[in-house]
Amino acid sequence: QVQLVESGGGLVQTGGSLRLSCAASGSIFMINVMGWYRQAPGKQRELVAVISTGDSTGYAASVKGRFTISRDNAKDTLYLQMNSLKPEDTAVYYCNARAYGDDYWGQGTQVTVSS
Repeated sequence: QVQLVESGGGLVQTGGSLRLSCAASGSIFMINVMGWYRQAPGKQRELVAVISTGDSTGYAASVKGRFTISRDNAKDTLYLQMNSLKPEDTAVYYCNARAYGDDYWGQGTQVTVSS
């Protein structure tokens, strides 16, 4: 089992920045890939960014160049640095860990970008 706890969401103006954190605990050694997803009201949950155990990263086209995913293995923490935020980035952001085919999710953190 893996437990994930997100933090760092909030309200920010267009063009501002936020950094999300996701603290992992439990059977961390099982994790293959970690990522950030988001879900806006009335929309499906979508992938934002992923990072593998080898630190390979991938981004959705809508955030590439503005968001950066990273991990601190010593702290068992995943980050998402979000710059140049836009109103369309408003959503609940979820941390995800995939371990041997099973998906684990955090509780989500709200990000609201005002215009």
